[in-house]
Amino acid sequence: MLHELMDSIILDENYDMELTGKHAVVCGSTQGIGLASAKLMAERGAKITLIARNEDKLRSAVKQLSSPMDQVHSYLVADFSKPDVVKNVVTKFIEGGNSPQILVNNTGGPKGGPIIDADVSEFINTFNQHLVCNHVLVQALLPEMKKNGFGSIINVISTSVKQPLNGLGVSNTIRGAVANWSKTLANELGVFNIRVNNVLPGATNTLRLNSIAEVKAGKTNQSVDEVLGTMAQQSPMQRIAQPNEVAEAIAFLASDRASYINGINIPVDGGRTKSL
Repeated sequence: MLHELMDSIILDENYDMELTGKHAVVCGSTQGIGLASAKLMAERGAKITLIARNEDKLRSAVKQLSSPMDQVHSYLVADFSKPDVVKNVVTKFIEGGNSPQILVNNTGGPKGGPIIDADVSEFINTFNQHLVCNHVLVQALLPEMKKNGFGSIINVISTSVKQPLNGLGVSNTIRGAVANWSKTLANELGVFNIRVNNVLPGATNTLRLNSIAEVKAGKTNQSVDEVLGTMAQQSPMQRIAQPNEVAEAIAFLASDRASYINGINIPVDGGRTKSL
């Protein structure tokens, strides 16, 4: 019994610092799920590099990251609507001697609306912001991951990968493309001990969700709170997720505890998605 207790204590200590020695690049990390993930991984010992387009927000965000293992965190300024800029920024970052093993691809979604009303430019812009920039980042970081013999790529997508969501036509389309890109990568990179997985958030308490709720409220003569309440009721757990709850799944997939998990989609939606 004593041995079991000691093993449990050791396990908990390892869990607290399980990302020590790892370097994670986290995109879209000045707010919401991205920032929550960066904070959690920093707490567990990872060195973090944030990427977003607003330098003032990046400065503020990096100050919020803890350093229990004396990690030195950093940030990169890049606008994901400009893949060439992202490529140049990240290439210089790697050439500067950085060697990240973890990549969290996370980018805000496009505006909502029926797919038939979407302009062609909306598809192209969203494709660039999500799939193209994800691909640029993977290509830039892959040589270092191969050199390290380890890599974990986590794409934050949406439950629309499994079940398209009403009123999010462009998002449904591009998210599905990213999921298929990700699965193909997982098949190709597994031999190098580089894992690729997707986290699929449901309704989560972020600025993005509130923006969607405001638009819907304006169209249905409801209050924003009423719209959010309806969203909460769609989950068997009868509530909306907090960003840190999604971050827990991301941090787990980044860790060695997920060493044989590759090529999957993990919904974090309280059970809302109807499919298996």
